[in-house]
Amino acid sequence: MTFGEHVFLYCERGTNSALWAEPINAISNAAFFLAALVAWQLLLWRPREERSADHFLLVGLVFLIGFGSLAFHLYADEGTALADVIPIVIFMLVYLGFALNRFLGVPPGWTVMLAIGFVALVGAAMHVQCWEGGIGLPGPEVTDAKPCLNGSMAYLPALGALIVIGMLLAERHHRAAPYVIWAAVLFTVSIILRSLDMAFCDQVVIDGRNVGTHFIWHLLNAVVLFLLLRASLEAGPVLAAPATAEPVTEAEPEAPSAPAAAPVETVPVEAMPAKDEPVETPEVASAGEAAMLEAAAKAEEEAEEAEPDDGPEPKVSEASDAAEEEAPKEDESESPRQRVGRRRSRPVPPKAPFGRPERASTQS
Repeated sequence: MTFGEHVFLYCERGTNSALWAEPINAISNAAFFLAALVAWQLLLWRPREERSADHFLLVGLVFLIGFGSLAFHLYADEGTALADVIPIVIFMLVYLGFALNRFLGVPPGWTVMLAIGFVALVGAAMHVQCWEGGIGLPGPEVTDAKPCLNGSMAYLPALGALIVIGMLLAERHHRAAPYVIWAAVLFTVSIILRSLDMAFCDQVVIDGRNVGTHFIWHLLNAVVLFLLLRASLEAGPVLAAPATAEPVTEAEPEAPSAPAAAPVETVPVEAMPAKDEPVETPEVASAGEAAMLEAAAKAEEEAEEAEPDDGPEPKVSEASDAAEEEAPKEDESESPRQRVGRRRSRPVPPKAPFGRPERASTQS
């Protein structure tokens, strides 16, 4: 195989090696550019935090698919065939990883392993060929082997991946599910039409030229790619990795504070006896007052006997009488402690002099 060797795979080219031998197939590649431009504009309208390098990479790959397919349908050689296939395979791998990781939350390690398995399936499907009475890897004795489904076998793993991912997204009620499911439906129809290009070569005629159905594959695939790009916008913003910070130790809970002590009822100071002071009972207090009053009365009698009748009465006796009159009567309902406190607070009448009061001297 040489890069300049011509390839005749589609109805419209036939066996013509001219540059403009597939005008319909070449013009239909404009659908890829349109899909990429619309998706690019939708991406730019999104907030900055919802865009990522994956989105721009996918849109750029759709542009490359359009350029590669256009080059192949113009030159139709082995070199441009690789330019047609490689961007498609890269897009399938990138979108598979994007869908697994961003849509379904598959860890990166498992995503890489599944992508490797997908590449293996695509490679095996590309080598499957069909011949009269058989399908598989032909041996040297088989001379009429050719790619199955007109080379569409390599796209079956991608179709299966779209169906599985769409069903999983629909089960999770993901916003991207409708776009992926419709993309799978259209991709199924597109593969069928690509496979039937040579079979319907004589039935599909435009302007007197047999064009087949390959150009419909281009148009439908452009819609499929746009739906997948539109679905990628529903993946949401990429969450930044949390910054590593020192672990914060939780503060130990404070010990419960002791309950507040109940208020202690204070007793008036005058009602509480001193430490070494003997407690005076009500009986003792009454006896002391009686003795004091008796001594005062005796002193008054002695003063009256010593003085003439017309003399003034001692003021001390008047004060004693007033004190006796002002003294409140004891309340029988009071406790002994209350009576003692009340008596201590009562003013004590001044003691009367036991001697005879001095009289003012008169001068003769």
